[in-house]
Amino acid sequence: MSANDTPARHQPPTAVHDSAFLKACRREPVPHTPVWFMRQAGRSLPEYRKVREGVGMLDSCMRPDLVTEITLQPVRRHGVDAAIYFSDIVVPLKAIGIDLDIKPGVGPVVEQPVRTRADLARLRDLTPEDVSYVTEAVGMLTAELGPTPLIGFAGAPFTLASYLVEGGPSRTYENAKAMMYGDPELWADLLDRLADITAAFLKVQIEAGAGAVQLFDSWAGALSPADYRRSVLPASAKVFQAVADYGVPRIHFGVGTGELLGLMGEAGADVVGVDWRVPLDEAARRVGPGKALQGNLDPAVLFAPRRAVEEKTREVLDAAAHLEGHVFNLGHGVMPSTDPDVLTRLVEYVHTQTAR
Repeated sequence: MSANDTPARHQPPTAVHDSAFLKACRREPVPHTPVWFMRQAGRSLPEYRKVREGVGMLDSCMRPDLVTEITLQPVRRHGVDAAIYFSDIVVPLKAIGIDLDIKPGVGPVVEQPVRTRADLARLRDLTPEDVSYVTEAVGMLTAELGPTPLIGFAGAPFTLASYLVEGGPSRTYENAKAMMYGDPELWADLLDRLADITAAFLKVQIEAGAGAVQLFDSWAGALSPADYRRSVLPASAKVFQAVADYGVPRIHFGVGTGELLGLMGEAGADVVGVDWRVPLDEAARRVGPGKALQGNLDPAVLFAPRRAVEEKTREVLDAAAHLEGHVFNLGHGVMPSTDPDVLTRLVEYVHTQTAR
């Protein structure tokens, strides 16, 4: 089932359903190209830094009041066309009892990496009760957002596996790839287990009111197409299939995935996110028909003078002119030192330039 079909289990409110963002995801005509930014709620906003003072990252993800406030901040400030649920990809792992923490300046660190078959037993099923704070926060958000859609959020099985096996961030993924190549059965079982956990986490968000979901496979660009197809695609496809009956748009994004774009669409996404390395018209050729695209301004462009930002934005819009559906975004997340006023002007510029 695609996002163009009638939702079987989840019918969003009419105003949300008819928003520019969800229309673009469904490849329907839009009044303007919708805009949102990955990491739009984050360190670039002074109001975010203020509410996060003295609160750890994981703690902030488990407090519905903070999640609601942080998620709403960029909607208020920038006028973006969608909010994305404030969370972290390791939240569901923490919720099922994995001993991990997000260390400032480092990222997620797992106390006991998953390296053997016995370690799989630590990855139990995720239940809605494990993340009741998510249900509460999404309910609060949808009440506040009105016609603005909320995007649910989760990490893809490969990226979660990379953190679990490596024990933290990695540039080379030597332990994860060693398992993938050396014990493919264990690797497949690990990703299958993570697919179930990820799907359960997305279902909680959708059932609470999220109007779309995005699966972040942040590190999939480290893989060759053959390795992705054989060792990763089945688990990602399982996640997308698990939420297909809800009828909400499903977005798939990774970094450095130019060679994988077609496969990422094949996994079951309705919208394929594209980083800044591949022009959107070329990305559309690689992905093939029947998908919307999201992207793809280089986040570093936002540090250039206003004229340069507008010129580079115009290039993205021109490359997207003949797409079946386009959601304007950056090619990766907002950098922490980005001037928030630049983002606000960018939203206005895209809306003005694409008004139909």
